[in-house]
Amino acid sequence: MFEYLGTILTDIDPGFDVLRYLTVRTLGGTVTALLITILLGPMFINKFKQIQFEQFVRKDGPKSHYKKTGTPTMGGVLIISSLLISTLLWADLSNRYIWVVIITTLLFAIIGFLDDYLKIKNKSSDGLSSKQKIAMQFIFSFAIISYLYSSHQNPAEISFIVPFFKDFIIPMSAGIFIFIGIFVLIGSSNAVNLTDGLDGLAILPSVLIAGALGLIAYGMGNQIIADYLYLPHLESSGELVVFCGALIGSGIGFLWYNTYPAQIFMGDVGSLTLGAILGIMAVILRHELVFAIMAGVFVIETLSVAIQVISFKTRGKRVFLMAPIHHHFELKGWPEPKIIVRFWIITLVLILVALATLKLR
Repeated sequence: MFEYLGTILTDIDPGFDVLRYLTVRTLGGTVTALLITILLGPMFINKFKQIQFEQFVRKDGPKSHYKKTGTPTMGGVLIISSLLISTLLWADLSNRYIWVVIITTLLFAIIGFLDDYLKIKNKSSDGLSSKQKIAMQFIFSFAIISYLYSSHQNPAEISFIVPFFKDFIIPMSAGIFIFIGIFVLIGSSNAVNLTDGLDGLAILPSVLIAGALGLIAYGMGNQIIADYLYLPHLESSGELVVFCGALIGSGIGFLWYNTYPAQIFMGDVGSLTLGAILGIMAVILRHELVFAIMAGVFVIETLSVAIQVISFKTRGKRVFLMAPIHHHFELKGWPEPKIIVRFWIITLVLILVALATLKLR
């Protein structure tokens, strides 16, 4: 809205052209989302308590989590609301990438909302079945990725970029592009969901990764920077920085209430959606492998679950005391804040490594 407003008001006073600057709109989106989340947080917490939108802790989880029972959940509604309001206010709504991430946000929020609602309704930790969840994720992902392929305007938008190698860009067929896109989108969504088991564990890494993807989006959208880093130039990708800024603002605002001991949890409506957002941005920017490095904590959490299940089914033995792996460290006696902060530190280091690949070509 402000981008369009700046275009109109520039005819009255050239000074209003500042509203069209990408940096100004990114800052505006970040601050707007942050303020909305911070100011409305107490209202959401109190309202969810009144209507009993409360967390039900799984019985086979760590005993230390039993005290979390009754904490308001579905805080992802607050994250998504502030994110979308801020994006609609500050982003260029004629940009197709903006609408792709907005629609992805809404579709995966529907899945998470249904999952959370069923848990609350049934007063248990069981919501949608795994088959129902995967089926919905697959249908939505197929539609989104198919649109990206069918609407591409230059070959770079459907090519595979390999880190560390200059000009190592592999064109992909429709089938391969859609397969990789669906895998990244569903995998990222579920990985963040699995990680969201401790207070603040998932939200800050998501914010940090969003910031890093925003830098890549800005670089690929700028011809000079893209040429300098040997990246393909995607003219429309720069606008995603505004969306990333809004995500950073809403995420930091939510962390204010989600930090240990949490006053509210994001629920599946938050974690599934955040994972999908990060995944679709990685696909749009053609940096799936770089994203996998950044999201190393999410990847490790997911692998720990897969390893645990496979080991138990094939050998009858568990590799970890409990999966996902953050529960393993809990049962080893690590305090929850120590696990959270160390996973944050690991994420920051991995992001720096991932960003270094942009130059080491």
